[in-house]
Amino acid sequence: MDTRIEDRAAIAGLMTGWIHRDLGEWDLLRGLFHADATIAITWFEGPAHDFVDGSARMGASDLRTKHLVASPSITFRDDRALVETNAMIMAENTALDLGCTAHNRFWDRVEKRDGVWRIVHRQSVYDMSSFTFLARVQDIDEKAVRRHPREYAALAYLLEASGFPLGRTFPTRGSELEADMKAAGATWLHGARPAGPARGHSGL
Repeated sequence: MDTRIEDRAAIAGLMTGWIHRDLGEWDLLRGLFHADATIAITWFEGPAHDFVDGSARMGASDLRTKHLVASPSITFRDDRALVETNAMIMAENTALDLGCTAHNRFWDRVEKRDGVWRIVHRQSVYDMSSFTFLARVQDIDEKAVRRHPREYAALAYLLEASGFPLGRTFPTRGSELEADMKAAGATWLHGARPAGPARGHSGL
C-alpha cells in the first residue's frame, strides 16, 4: 500500500505548477519554491526568486514559452524527495518568426518544511531539440548553433537570439554532467539534517 499518496499529489502539483510561468502568474510561480531555493537551467542560474523576476522580463519580451509536463518519478527519504519529470518546452520569438521544441527532464530536490512541500533546487537534463519555422525559412547561423550540444542547440540559439545568453554547458542525456548531477542529488537525499540546499553554479 502506498503511504505517500498525499505527498505524491503535492509534489505532482509542484511539477504541473510550472503552468504559472507560461501564464505569467508570477506570485503563484514563486510559491512553488522555498525561500532559499535555487535553480540552474539554460538561461538562468541563481536564487529562484530572481528566476521569477527574470521570467517576468522574458514574458514581456518577444520570446514566448509553453511547457507540457508529464507525471513525475519520485524517490522519497523522510521529508526530502528527488523528482524527475519529463517535459516538453515550446518556444517562439514572434519578432523573428522562429521557434523551437525541446524535450527535457526536470530534476528537482524538494523538501517538506512546516508541513508544506516546495522545490529546493531545480535543474534540467536536455534530451533533444529542433527548430520550428513559423512563417519563413530562417537564415540561421550554423556556427552559433553548433556552439551548444545538439540536445539543446535549437533552444540555446533561440534564447541567445532573444537576448537570454547561456553561460556554460548543461546536462544532456547520458552525459557526465547528468551523472554528476544525479550523484549530488543522491548525496543530498541521504545527507544529514538539517542541511541547506545545494547551490547552482554562479553567474550566467
